Amino acid sequence: MRKLYTNVFILCLLMLQSGCHTDTALTLEIPKETTKVVQYLPKDAAGRNKNALYLPPREITEDEFGTEALHQYIAHMYTVMLDKAGVGIAANQLGKRLQIFIIEAKASNPRYKVLGPVQKQVFINPTITKVSTERRNFWHGCLSAHGKPRGNVATYDWIEYKCKNEKGELQTGRLTGFAAVIFQHEFRHLLNGTYLDHATQLETKAALDKKLDNGTLPFFEITDKKLPLLIEGYQVGETLNEYHKRTK
Repeated sequence: MRKLYTNVFILCLLMLQSGCHTDTALTLEIPKETTKVVQYLPKDAAGRNKNALYLPPREITEDEFGTEALHQYIAHMYTVMLDKAGVGIAANQLGKRLQIFIIEAKASNPRYKVLGPVQKQVFINPTITKVSTERRNFWHGCLSAHGKPRGNVATYDWIEYKCKNEKGELQTGRLTGFAAVIFQHEFRHLLNGTYLDHATQLETKAALDKKLDNGTLPFFEITDKKLPLLIEGYQVGETLNEYHKRTK
């Protein structure tokens, strides 16, 4: 019996070292429900502790970079994002606990074209390395908050980041404007949760559109620290692994 336990332990260790995972949420395998987006759950809702939006995502390992499996999964994420008319998507929105997200806002996107286009970028194992002093407000919606009200939260006016690309190459850069907002929105997912876990000002889409049109609500303006910060709790410079270890 002792030998059996030893063999099982060795097998599990080898699986972890090789990048294999028994939990399908931790693999690059494309799920059967290919377009299902995981939805927000309130803090007191049953099942939140099993919801991928509220569980730590793992890093993509060195042996996974440049593989067909990684390429295919990222392509799958992008397909779902376009199908849902989103401007960003994180892996855990599709039930995968992986440190990957994509951002892109096409010039033709009817919801956000006023803010200008954002080029497609894939971020793997991302870290925010520097942020602006100033913050801007933005009324967020989300593919993981279908039918829920929009929420007004703050994001940094600009951010600098480092991450890996699909080949495993280190990437660094700065994002401003709408690109910075989308990045922080998706980064929030990898920190766990959505804007609904932080926003205190909520409006239905219809009411919001009307108030924005007549100028009675702020839209993408510099704001003070009274407005909740979307990535509240994150310490600039720490990896996602460090964040989740610190906050578990």
